[in-house]
Amino acid sequence: MNSFGHSFRITLFGESHGPAIGVTIDGMPAGIPFSEQDLAPDLARRRSTGTAGTTPRREPDLPEIVSGIYNGHTDGTPLTILFRNANTRPHDYAAFVRHPRPSHADLVAFRKYGGFNHPGGGGMFSGRMTVALVAAGAAAKKLLPGVRFSTRLTEIDGMTDSSSFERILNDLRLAGDTAGGVVEIRAQGIAAGTGEPFFDSIESTAAHLIFSIPGVKGIEFGAGFAAARSRGSHNNDLIADRHGTTATNNDGGINGGLANGNEIVLRVGFKPAPSIAQPQETFDFTAGHPTPLVIPGRHDVCIALRGAVAAEAALAIALADLALRAGNAAV
Repeated sequence: MNSFGHSFRITLFGESHGPAIGVTIDGMPAGIPFSEQDLAPDLARRRSTGTAGTTPRREPDLPEIVSGIYNGHTDGTPLTILFRNANTRPHDYAAFVRHPRPSHADLVAFRKYGGFNHPGGGGMFSGRMTVALVAAGAAAKKLLPGVRFSTRLTEIDGMTDSSSFERILNDLRLAGDTAGGVVEIRAQGIAAGTGEPFFDSIESTAAHLIFSIPGVKGIEFGAGFAAARSRGSHNNDLIADRHGTTATNNDGGINGGLANGNEIVLRVGFKPAPSIAQPQETFDFTAGHPTPLVIPGRHDVCIALRGAVAAEAALAIALADLALRAGNAAV
């Protein structure tokens, strides 16, 4: 479905090229100072600015808080944030109903909804929907005042030298191609014991949300897959003091699904954006066989660039939900 959460519950609505998209947050405690200005920093990080690798589509992404606020504070009722789509071109996508794009949701969405799905821009399957997720993440951070997030792009097209990123992105744009990327997120200040065992562990809750972001194909916490190639004698995080500070952080700040008081560290892998400008031989339902497809429209060269803040938002939402359940959130 389109809702997630236990104590901090979010519901996304709208479509990429529809009139508007937005999010309703249920469980936001009353009395939290909140306004559109609180959303501005993270929305700016997600917004396309014309820099290398980002889509030419320009949306103002001006949030409208339409419920849940009174006198500049949350009032305890569902908080709804709306974004009106101003720069839509649904006609760019009409042909994809019969000639679906490879590695997109066009075909599976048509089959799931019997053709009644909104095809423009991928509808609700579009990365455009992450603007609502970022807004929810900004609200979640209001419940985590002692938590500091640090997020950075660590890899594009298999390269880890950030000084080469702009050149790689420009080369890809000229070639009509795209590339994947890896984002690292760190969160300091999570109270030890936050989380639940097994099904609502920090890893499972955060991964559930992060994997909902279009284009995410992998996630690892701490040493991640490197731990699978290590030994316990090297991987164990030795406890250095009575506060639980560890000498290393291979577990990424989580033991038994609970925060251990150290920095939470995770990495998120984004696949290459599947909308490429090169011709592709893919099945055409009108012709009855594969024919060349050239995808028009406005697309990102590397979705990890603007997806980074969405992944950070998803982690914040997961932590806020778990913190509320543990009584560790600001209320």
